[in-house]
Amino acid sequence: MNKALVQRIATELEEIKTAGLFKNERIITSEQGPEITVNGSTVLNFCANNYLHRIYIKNWNKR
Repeated sequence: MNKALVQRIATELEEIKTAGLFKNERIITSEQGPEITVNGSTVLNFCANNYLHRIYIKNWNKR
């Protein structure tokens, strides 16, 4: 990969972190559903990715 590009991305990422705008993603360690496990705790899942519910609908792509 281009070293200049890698350095540019690293610099921009560091600027984002320094500005307090970086968001660490929480790792979900359970199946998707109304309740999920994150960092060992069960929490409500307010996921905005509504398409994920389709995994529970049998043959959703055949409609």
